Amino acid sequence: MYELTINLKSGDRTPLYEQIYEYIREDIRNGRISSGERLPSTRALSRHLDVSRSTVELAYEQLLSEGYIESRPYKGFFAAQIDGLYQIKKPDSHSVGNGKKTEKKYSYDFTPNGVDLKSFPYNAWRKLSRECLSDDRAELFRLGDPQGEYGLRNAISNYLYQARGVNCTPDQIVVGAGNDYLMMLLCAVLGTGHRVALENPTYRQAYRVFSNLSFEVCTVDMDEKGMRVDGLRASGADIAFVMPSHQYPLGTVMPIQRRLDLLAWANEAEERYIIEDDYDSEFRYKGKPIPALQGYDGNGRVIYIGTFSKSIAPAIRMSYLVLPERFLAQYRERCGFISSTVSKVDQLILEHFIADGYYERHLNKMRALYRSRHDTLLQALKEEKLPCAVSGENAGVHLLLHFRDGRREEELIRLAAGKGVKVYGLSGYYVDGENEKENGLSGETVILLGYANMTEDKIKDAVRLLGEAWKN
Repeated sequence: MYELTINLKSGDRTPLYEQIYEYIREDIRNGRISSGERLPSTRALSRHLDVSRSTVELAYEQLLSEGYIESRPYKGFFAAQIDGLYQIKKPDSHSVGNGKKTEKKYSYDFTPNGVDLKSFPYNAWRKLSRECLSDDRAELFRLGDPQGEYGLRNAISNYLYQARGVNCTPDQIVVGAGNDYLMMLLCAVLGTGHRVALENPTYRQAYRVFSNLSFEVCTVDMDEKGMRVDGLRASGADIAFVMPSHQYPLGTVMPIQRRLDLLAWANEAEERYIIEDDYDSEFRYKGKPIPALQGYDGNGRVIYIGTFSKSIAPAIRMSYLVLPERFLAQYRERCGFISSTVSKVDQLILEHFIADGYYERHLNKMRALYRSRHDTLLQALKEEKLPCAVSGENAGVHLLLHFRDGRREEELIRLAAGKGVKVYGLSGYYVDGENEKENGLSGETVILLGYANMTEDKIKDAVRLLGEAWKN
């Protein structure tokens, strides 16, 4: 019989029976109790440990139920054969849950995808949540409109018209959990046989979505005004995916003439369309915001997609699609049976957040906050006199540094990492001809710096470290 010496901790939060269970389980797992070895009886072990017999019985019952021990009539309890048992191993100090090595820790991270979650409107969101759930409203927990609740769609429609010049009715809006879901829905509406052109460099997630849904996908190079229309014509595409208000990752703001040229391309043939991704148009630091491309479209050629991920928080998973009226019948036929992916409760909260003026106040606060960080970053770069030029600084929450001294992207990233600063290269956003464009635009090396989730003091410290890393 195996003699158990268990050091029970009476003051521990873990119940005594769990402590006994865990001790015996680990001894069986580690081979200290061999298969077939007899364990003390519940009476003997309770006397030995000075605990109640029921405590030991609970531990043995748990071990029995999980297959670590077995009971033999009139003989007692024995350690079971555990070779076939599924066991979750704890990761060691050099691993994470998926078995990969722990990523390097950085003191400063210039991620271009950052959002300042510390400024999330917790008080307003909490207040609206309480109000929405204050009454026993069973309908809030039933399946709602597949397009999203009408009240929210109406609030979004009013906001888009006033803030972005988008002309639409609530009936044209589809609410969904994130842009990826809405793009998959859109692909079902459009049907097969299309060729989609994306800007190069581009938002690679959109490229992956279209590719995985069996669309023929190509890329079109950009100039300083955005996607080249001559390249678009030559591509043979019938759908163009563009980000005219603030192209990601280059930060280009498409001027009005190029927007009109794109609309002219779409109107040159039947069944040509433009998908306008307006992901962060709320943040602009020079001049007035240019209205959305959709607002100039009089022929139902522009499909508009937007999100609250950048302006509020990514985790609320709330995006919206504005379909031209010509697609509404196709949507209802092909996707009208698909339930909404956003809960009615969250939709109601967001509806009141917009309609009651909280969203406008939050946007004004975030614009001021991001502008301050934007100005701090530009001033710090100017004072540090880094050997690079700056672009893409007029909108959004990131900018680009252009190096023309021959150093490669990997070297700049490695030198920054040596100072505890994480920066991002442009090459990863190219889809076609990556090898030729590894060093960015026209032989330059381009580095992206995002500033949304860094304080002014951290920005100054990080730029000073970049100066130490990158200056010759």
